[in-house]
Amino acid sequence: MKILVDTHLILWSAAMPKKLPKGALTLLRNPDHQLWFSAASLWEVAIKGGLGRPDFQVDTSLLRRGLVDNGWIELPVTGAHAVAVGSLPWIHRDPFDRMLVAQARAEGVMLITVDEQVAAYGSPVRAV
Repeated sequence: MKILVDTHLILWSAAMPKKLPKGALTLLRNPDHQLWFSAASLWEVAIKGGLGRPDFQVDTSLLRRGLVDNGWIELPVTGAHAVAVGSLPWIHRDPFDRMLVAQARAEGVMLITVDEQVAAYGSPVRAV
């Protein structure tokens, strides 16, 4: 199964694995699953970290390198993804989360998240 991992889960898996919910751990540790991260997540970390958010104080180049080195697949943001954002209902206002939902739908992959508001988009989004 292909799984797009939301930004908070990426950060927790990299720096605070004890914070990961059990459901996320099960999915992330399954060797049959292909783990994806979005360029939008790196962008989010860079923007929010630059704004001083304490939960986003991460070196994005090291984060990216660690994900790639551990076999995660990087999903670039494409024009098709940007167009897909426009068809989403306004359940969630955060542009980064909206992009992740659009990417999951466009690519036919499951997006896992801890954000119940993002999970309200329904399939292919799954709360863990």
